[in-house]
Amino acid sequence: MTLMELKKDETLTNERIRFERVGCVVIGKNEGEKLLRGLKSISPYCKVVYVDSGSVDQSTKRVADIGVDVIKLDMTQPFTAGRARNSGAEQLLLEYPSIEYIQFLDGDCELEIDWLQHAVELLDLNQEYAVVCGQLHERFPEHSVYNWLCQIEWNTPVGDVSTCGGVALIRSSAFKDIGGFKANLIAGEEPEMCFRLRHGGWKIKKISQSMAYHDAEIYEFSQWWKRRVRCGYAFAEGASLHGNSEERYWVRDTQRILLWGIVVPITILIASTCSPLFLFLLLIYPIQWIRVANKNTDLSNKRYVWSFFIMLGKFPEAIGLLRFNLNNFRRSP
Repeated sequence: MTLMELKKDETLTNERIRFERVGCVVIGKNEGEKLLRGLKSISPYCKVVYVDSGSVDQSTKRVADIGVDVIKLDMTQPFTAGRARNSGAEQLLLEYPSIEYIQFLDGDCELEIDWLQHAVELLDLNQEYAVVCGQLHERFPEHSVYNWLCQIEWNTPVGDVSTCGGVALIRSSAFKDIGGFKANLIAGEEPEMCFRLRHGGWKIKKISQSMAYHDAEIYEFSQWWKRRVRCGYAFAEGASLHGNSEERYWVRDTQRILLWGIVVPITILIASTCSPLFLFLLLIYPIQWIRVANKNTDLSNKRYVWSFFIMLGKFPEAIGLLRFNLNNFRRSP
């Protein structure tokens, strides 16, 4: 095949992806320039729907000005990312029923230019896979320790995996079969959806291909703390939904939060009322800190910083766990 024929074949392949087979759902609120950068990274290659959750920074107008369809989420109902993504997917498939794959993208992310080509090819060749995701990079990990922690969080092994994040390409038929995301979940909607996909016989793949850049912009301790509270809530809610399954979905994670964030500190506090000497039991935390750090030698000396936040995170996660159980109790008849 000549060079001209190769280029023509590549053009035809890209055109086959464009509009006909792939659509994208982007969700966001007050993302500003990050949102426009993310939309411009995907809109030349497929049909895009942007779902806005109450922005006050002119996001919806600016998005409409570049020719992207906008859905304004009804904010009289409680917001969840799952509800936003479902709304976008529903509109996308209604307007373009021939779409085979849906690329989900958060408003603070920018897609790599050749990601869709690799992702579509994998799903085309492997009909047993419902989801494919790639390497997600934090755009400015050096700007704060919290951004750096996000970069580590994104850096997970490739291969057959149990879950994906909010940025992934999903087979639309599989997405429709399971009813999409659970719209009432406060957080953790992607792993929960993947749980149902896997139990429906589908597989999930993470590949080494670079997928997108994420801009966390976490510069304050309070932002990190709130994020960990949400994670604790998600762990507790996930365990309550599927904890009785064979894989004991998120049960061990919830148990670790319960142990280190609630049981151990309360036990030490009660014991110290009998004798202040029991306060020496607090040394169990630095011991566990070093133990966890030594499990991740890939980070070199930085593993102690990472481990410190892993241990510290058990306390806001415990707050999230308690909030879920309190809300669950209030909803009980």
